[in-house]
Amino acid sequence: MTPGAAPVAHGFPSIAPVPFDPEIAPILEAMAAAPQPPLTEETLPLMRDGAPAFPSGAEVAAGLPVTAEELVIPGPPGSPALEITVFRPEDPGPVPLPILVNFHGGGMIVGHRSWEHGRVADLVARHGVVGVNVEYRLAPKHPFPAGVEDNYAATRWVAEHAAELGGDASRIVVMGGSAGGAFAAAVALMARDRGGPALAGQLLLCPMLDNTNSSVSSLQYDGIGTWQRDANLLAWRCVLGEELAFSPEAPAYAAPGRAADLSGLPPACIEVGAAEMFRDEDVDYARRIWAAGGTAELHVWSGGFHGFDMYAPGAEITRAALASRDSWLQRILNGADDD
Repeated sequence: MTPGAAPVAHGFPSIAPVPFDPEIAPILEAMAAAPQPPLTEETLPLMRDGAPAFPSGAEVAAGLPVTAEELVIPGPPGSPALEITVFRPEDPGPVPLPILVNFHGGGMIVGHRSWEHGRVADLVARHGVVGVNVEYRLAPKHPFPAGVEDNYAATRWVAEHAAELGGDASRIVVMGGSAGGAFAAAVALMARDRGGPALAGQLLLCPMLDNTNSSVSSLQYDGIGTWQRDANLLAWRCVLGEELAFSPEAPAYAAPGRAADLSGLPPACIEVGAAEMFRDEDVDYARRIWAAGGTAELHVWSGGFHGFDMYAPGAEITRAALASRDSWLQRILNGADDD
């Protein structure tokens, strides 16, 4: 493949998209009626600076029985410090709590942890855990390995300071959606390879795992959906550069789908919509974990587009997905799914 050239999937004469769930399809229709400027490297600064403001940790916590604390912690060696938001139950009790470490989405090129304060604080309120929401450096200003090293450093710091946070270092789950799911998968690989920290699980929500963009589903959602093929191609160019953007030789810590060995990983829960471009790479990741003798739970939601739980919180498909997600968390955090 020519460096920087967009990949294609071969041998598939028809790649009509899977239909969207009829209850949530109107959301996409409304988005199409109010199109946004194209996402390009030139428009990225505007997309970041002009993005709508999201509630702060304190504002989110004010509506729930949780507290929020803003901390600045050391980054990777030789790199800037990191900002994190820590959510805790208002009445945590005397027993150390499980910890969820969340990495936000945005294709590794846009986004802010405040985008997902609501998701993390809700999990804290309902599961009685400590939630840590991490800010990390974004490409292209900070290409690989900046973002993943930030997230690994934050996870290691959380494990080393779990007691100070009111948490249990033996019950840490890394999690995230889209790019955040890629970072959670990569941090799990790094923790295995670097001798820790020990993780109890990895919650991968529609994770962005395969930089080659050569699956059937990666072509089915070219120009439709909430995260489209052009945006994904741009993201990988920004993260990996022109030479490695779509290469099968890309580092596994950048694109976990490139990992040759998926053994020895913490239990995974992988959730994805059937009507989105990451479907096939996520299904394949679960299959390869099973092939390596590992533990993975896979949910493919019929008609679900990328990030449907965030865009359509009241839909039946979202209620079903959240119930399955909660079930997995309960089993992992209570030790029922240990290897």
